[in-house]
Amino acid sequence: MAYSPRCTASKLLPAAEKNRLDLGYLRLSDAAPLIVAREQGFCEAYGLHINLHREVSWANVRDKLVSGDLDAAQMLAPLPAMTSLGVSGVRAALLAGLVLSRNGNAITLAEPLWRMRHRLREALAARSYAPTFATVHAFSTHTVLLRRWLRGMGLNPDVDVRTIVVPPSQVVDSLAAGVIDGFCAGEPWNSIAVRSRVGGIAALGRDIWPGAPEKVLSVSAAWHQRYPHTHQRLRLALLAACRWVQRAENRAAAAALLAQPSYLDLPRQDLLPALSGNIQTHWSTAAAAVPDFYLFHGATVNAPRAAESAQLINECAQLLGKPVQAAAVRQLAAGTSRADLFEETVSGRRALCR
Repeated sequence: MAYSPRCTASKLLPAAEKNRLDLGYLRLSDAAPLIVAREQGFCEAYGLHINLHREVSWANVRDKLVSGDLDAAQMLAPLPAMTSLGVSGVRAALLAGLVLSRNGNAITLAEPLWRMRHRLREALAARSYAPTFATVHAFSTHTVLLRRWLRGMGLNPDVDVRTIVVPPSQVVDSLAAGVIDGFCAGEPWNSIAVRSRVGGIAALGRDIWPGAPEKVLSVSAAWHQRYPHTHQRLRLALLAACRWVQRAENRAAAAALLAQPSYLDLPRQDLLPALSGNIQTHWSTAAAAVPDFYLFHGATVNAPRAAESAQLINECAQLLGKPVQAAAVRQLAAGTSRADLFEETVSGRRALCR
């Protein structure tokens, strides 16, 4: 089916209850669908005018979504469920009806540890203190990936290392200053660490959990109930933007859009490697093609899945020191990972583009 805005007959959709929206995002390459949706006219095609707000941390995005300062936001995949559960510092019902991206993360180590990456257990045993690793939020896919990777190296993530939260845009400076010994974050910050010669990429997220849900479009349950038709139009616009970004021939243009001062305000050459799937893991090695480093669109990419949400809830619950009851996990996953809203989006798109 076609995804060009030209096939959109916006008048066939129920009228939007609200036309001007405020959306939040962070300085990350996978903010591309939101920026492309605005710049390429996808939102306009659905009768929406969006203002994009660059935030400094995921906690800020969550809090502004809960308070109503933002209508919707790019959000870490586990956060709607964990916020609804009330364990991330705030309790509020959030939901996601569209996955914006999968994969896109990496684990980067400071230079001395990177050189010992294949013998990391030995390297850490020789230290008199536990190394400090950063993730971008306690309840994030990044934390899940880091913990899985550490276990795969024969390490206990709760004993052998110390984990702290550092906003994505601050991880490279923290690594360079010696505040942290490594981090798991999204692009372009891993590539920037490599280019700056302060660290090397030890593992790609797609190798630890292939196709892991990364960013979702999140709104509060109350907002969805108040503006269901606006929400449908927004999902349609962003799904179209995801498809545009997925096309290889558009990745360079996407990097140019993101590089603008009003958006990520970063050099285009820092954004292009991950978006083009051409990853350099260390300054001394050549870049290598990783075709599925990012997944923005596809038959199994954009649909929220309750089973994945349940998996994330269970792994995040390890940080709480006690499990969440299975019945509560199922209920929470079904209520926050809304496959029914995605099906509504797909059905609406088909109807418009017949």
